[in-house]
Amino acid sequence: MKKLLMILLICAGPLWAVQPDEVLDDPELEARARAISTELRCPVCQNESIDESNAPVARDLRIVLRERLVAGDSDDEAIDYMVARFGEFVLMKPRAQGSNLLLWYAAPAMLLAALVIGWITVRRRPSAAPDPLSAQEKAELDKILRQ
Repeated sequence: MKKLLMILLICAGPLWAVQPDEVLDDPELEARARAISTELRCPVCQNESIDESNAPVARDLRIVLRERLVAGDSDDEAIDYMVARFGEFVLMKPRAQGSNLLLWYAAPAMLLAALVIGWITVRRRPSAAPDPLSAQEKAELDKILRQ
């Protein structure tokens, strides 16, 4: 029973990231804030959204986000504000535009280049067919096979 309780407590850890004093009174605004905060990356944890992170900077970002929503920003305006203030890195899924296009297309371009180089290398390789045996070599082979 204790093990089960410990497992449940460990799994529920990220649920405690949003502190009770951060929660908005309006359930609709709070739902919007939670949805947006799952799209924003914690600058400290990097692999967690600000909704999951317990880092102090993530708490600050959650508070700023909620302030923007209470001020009347739409979801896109709130995200744009966070990006303008903290950069594209704050997005869990960076936008495929501007300088990010290089990052989006670099991997497929490298794969294509590797395939082309591999194909050219295979095509240029000399054939693996051995040279025909000379008369002397044939005679030696016949001698070995007869023994």
